[in-house]
Amino acid sequence: MREFYRWEHDLPLGAPPPREDLGRWITEREALWEGLAAAEFGPLPLAEGEQDAFAVAAMNRALVPAGLIYGAGIGRFHKPHFFLGRLERAEDLDGLQVLVSGCEYARDLTAIPAALQGGTVIVRREALGQWIWEKAEAWGMKKKPGAMARALAAQGYEDDPAAALARMTEAEIETVILHERGEQQAGKRLEPAWGAMVAGFGQKRPELLARAVRDHLADCLTTLPVLLAQDRQGSLHFWFANLDGLRRDLFPSLARAYEDWAAGRGSAGLEATLTAGRAHWQAVAERLLASHTRQGAAAETELAAWASAPVVLAL
Repeated sequence: MREFYRWEHDLPLGAPPPREDLGRWITEREALWEGLAAAEFGPLPLAEGEQDAFAVAAMNRALVPAGLIYGAGIGRFHKPHFFLGRLERAEDLDGLQVLVSGCEYARDLTAIPAALQGGTVIVRREALGQWIWEKAEAWGMKKKPGAMARALAAQGYEDDPAAALARMTEAEIETVILHERGEQQAGKRLEPAWGAMVAGFGQKRPELLARAVRDHLADCLTTLPVLLAQDRQGSLHFWFANLDGLRRDLFPSLARAYEDWAAGRGSAGLEATLTAGRAHWQAVAERLLASHTRQGAAAETELAAWASAPVVLAL
């Protein structure tokens, strides 16, 4: 809520909100949300007619020429997300439309840095910059050696933190685009069955597992091979700094291969791990889909058990 207050009042990252104003604002905002909790989403007005709140492509056909970008979708655990921002960049990458937003004029509480919808990638610079700043701030409390320290050092963080984070944000826009390109490649292998499976989950653990599996497939297909080929060392360090939780538990050999690479032992081990990972995560994804096709909603029990003992899926 403090971060959301800073965004709404256009305060710099890290600026402490005035405590009295913050407390009053939280009370007012929670009362507003409580009053809207049971309301249905209404249509959005455009010159050519009203559009459904989730009709992103139709909205952006009207808004992009005007220098605006709209985003809407269902995120983790079936939570809806929305934002409206200024269009900063629009381009076509091998048939994939890329839209990058700058200043955001409206958003919900959770700011998702990037998303793939159909053939369009939407990247939110403000949200990505905020996330990177939070990671750097957390590292600064203990300054532990490792991937995050290497990522920040690659950008000269100790000399000029603000400039370093700006450079990192610019670099990581390209990384998240790579990830979404990987998601597109994964989707060609898994959709539409995958989306239907995840949308039908009623428990959190199976959804987390499924998302982690697809993330690994996408990053083995595109993100990490391209970062390696382009020798983008700072971005590689930052990617591994964020390999944590279930994703790290599922793929321990990837973390080990990174440490060898970071220690100067060459990239052969990391490249071999990614090659094996492509086949492995494709097979795991197909296993998840087969289980869901065979058992329907009952498959969630099996998937939840996998999430409880993820080592069985590790390379």
